[in-house]
Amino acid sequence: MRVKGYLGFNIAGFTSLRILSALVSLAVAPVLNFCIARLCMTCSLTMECNEQLKVRVVERLNDFNIDVADAGAGRGAAVAVAITDGGRGADLHGLPSYDEWQSHAALILTKRSSKLRNHPGQWALPGGRIDAGETAEQAALREMDEEIGLKLDASCIIGRLDDFITRSGFIMTPIVVWVGPHRDFLPNEDEVDSIHRIPISEFMREDAPMLNEEEGSGTPVLRMPVGSNWIAAPTAAILYQFREVCISGLKTRVAHFEQPNFAWR
Repeated sequence: MRVKGYLGFNIAGFTSLRILSALVSLAVAPVLNFCIARLCMTCSLTMECNEQLKVRVVERLNDFNIDVADAGAGRGAAVAVAITDGGRGADLHGLPSYDEWQSHAALILTKRSSKLRNHPGQWALPGGRIDAGETAEQAALREMDEEIGLKLDASCIIGRLDDFITRSGFIMTPIVVWVGPHRDFLPNEDEVDSIHRIPISEFMREDAPMLNEEEGSGTPVLRMPVGSNWIAAPTAAILYQFREVCISGLKTRVAHFEQPNFAWR
């Protein structure tokens, strides 16, 4: 008996099953391979806030020769690139929230207070001006204490990234700080509106960084997608270099990237 099979082929008995199986395999295999690749990529980008990560970041920072800006290029400022655990999530649209405490690695970011004169409501790393007699490291630790209620000593500092000269006239010195697992932060309402634990894996997204030219600049503006939104340079430039140097082990420089017009003020 001859049977007219799938897609109009004339097939019979056991042979029909073999042909159908081959056709299904051809159709499904690419989908399965894609799903497996995406799953493997997701797993590889999920990193725990643990001693292994700390050692890896320290090694890569020790192997990285920082670029230091000329002191006359602007006023000194320091920011803390602070590594902690994911907690209950980023509290941000487009990123998950959790009932159980999460141990994956995250960076601490803030939304600046809407009361501030300079850059109100913008994304920022904890930080601010370097006071007279302070080092960048001391300023970063002091600002974390003042802004988010996190008091740490110098033993938590594990390295630095390149100075970044902002359009608003500051030399931003990024200080990489190992916070480790930590439960509670206390926002200073005069300085920050909110505190967010952004998973480091979020900065490894395939669509990051986002580059486009601001009108008239001729140089690409760098943005880092986060959830369903994005963060702009200068903060985004520091996040991108952290990703490249500390996680990917690359020697990427970011000083040449432009900042959006709203960051110039």
